Amino acid sequence: MSGEKSVVVVGLGLIGGSVAKALKQRTACRVYGIDAMEDALLDALSCGAIDGKAGPRELREADMVYLCVYPEGALAFMEEHGPALKENCVVTDTCGVKSALCAGMEKLLPLGKYVFVAGHPMAGKEKSGFAMSDPSIFMGASYIVAPCGAPEWAVKEVEDMALKMGFGQIVHTTPEKHDKIIAFTSQVPHVLACAYVLSPRCKEHKGFSAGSYRDVSRVADINDALWTRLFLDNQEALVGELDELIGGLGRFREAIAAGEAAALQALLRQAGDAKRHNG
Repeated sequence: MSGEKSVVVVGLGLIGGSVAKALKQRTACRVYGIDAMEDALLDALSCGAIDGKAGPRELREADMVYLCVYPEGALAFMEEHGPALKENCVVTDTCGVKSALCAGMEKLLPLGKYVFVAGHPMAGKEKSGFAMSDPSIFMGASYIVAPCGAPEWAVKEVEDMALKMGFGQIVHTTPEKHDKIIAFTSQVPHVLACAYVLSPRCKEHKGFSAGSYRDVSRVADINDALWTRLFLDNQEALVGELDELIGGLGRFREAIAAGEAAALQALLRQAGDAKRHNG
């Protein structure tokens, strides 16, 4: 997608606000916003992140729509507004879970003439809301695309827009693989961090902690409403990865409790090799 196209961003939180700002800074697109919070819209207007609020006319004329809301919110929005979008409007999303969303979107597609390409920008912060939005978080990051049966030209438009926003690489996947890998790379670390800081020792860490504490605990400063939804929307894959983690912790516990130096060293060597090999 190039030139002065019309884009509607639905949801002006951390990611939606960052998408809007990146599009305004790095493309020639006209950008319109939709958000349930009037303050977010006013802030986006005042700082130039959007050209205006999106109403029925802007939706009818949109060349691309970004759904930057929870999966159930994205589906509800498309059920209500999808039939009004023009033919070949490219609809994409930024949701952190894909299987349920893509299945729901597939059911809604016959109601409209738009095309849907699932997307997931691999960028973020611990804090949420438009005030935290920052297009620099996209620079060099990965942008995941799940075509979901969309035509090649529509997939390319989503990819091209991501690269213009500053993303460093495009990764293709299926909704199912996306959710399994994201459970490991994103969701388990959040669970681990939250469980870690629930230790009664956490309140005594100052003066005793350095990089290790900071690295493990960083993402425990969490948006509880958002991550509750993400965890439950990806329940099966996340539970499977948690079982893997619990099994690994159990093996370490057994070796330490039994004083088995050789077994413990072997586990540590295996972990070190895995990290050095896989990055």
